[in-house]
Amino acid sequence: MLIIFDLDGTLLNTIDDLGYACNYALEQTGYPVFPIEAYPAKVGNGINNLIRRALPEAERTEENILRVRAHFVPYYNAHICDYTRPYEGIPEVLAALKARGHHLAVASNKYQAATEKIVNHFFPGMFDVILGEREGIARKPDPQIVYDILHAQTVNAPTVLYIGDSLVDDETAKNANVPFAACSWGFVPREKLVEAGITNILDDPKNILKGIL
Repeated sequence: MLIIFDLDGTLLNTIDDLGYACNYALEQTGYPVFPIEAYPAKVGNGINNLIRRALPEAERTEENILRVRAHFVPYYNAHICDYTRPYEGIPEVLAALKARGHHLAVASNKYQAATEKIVNHFFPGMFDVILGEREGIARKPDPQIVYDILHAQTVNAPTVLYIGDSLVDDETAKNANVPFAACSWGFVPREKLVEAGITNILDDPKNILKGIL
């Protein structure tokens, strides 16, 4: 089986480092900052959309987004692992899946360099394919990232499962026509997953192993 994981909110709790980086970039460009607790509602569609949501509504121009991003990226690159940690049980689950011969991939809306850096830091050698936001490639929920992972596989996996914590991930899986399981330990509250009509919800990382031989 090929198991495709979202990154932020699924494998790693990255919210503090994302929030501190965004606040730093906002402060450097003269905009108000937010408590870290406000950031789970702002993430999910890549760095530019995080910044767009953090900017005052009247300031959400592409020029301003890029101006803030110019401060965000170098700060985040330098502090990407300050507070970020795997969710409890995730390293053990990944190791068990790998030991059973499954192929593992990451599909993230985090820009590619950061995606590779953070995955290789916390999960060295664990993933067969690591893809993030790349220039010229549409972000999730566009299914292209899933297609690219499938194309990059050296072994043709007979079955695929996509695991993520957000409605964006659910939509991505639907667009790619692959099965989806939502995790409730991430950035989107369980009740919102239920309200969206998602029925396959995992409440503990160990539940990923159930039914996957």
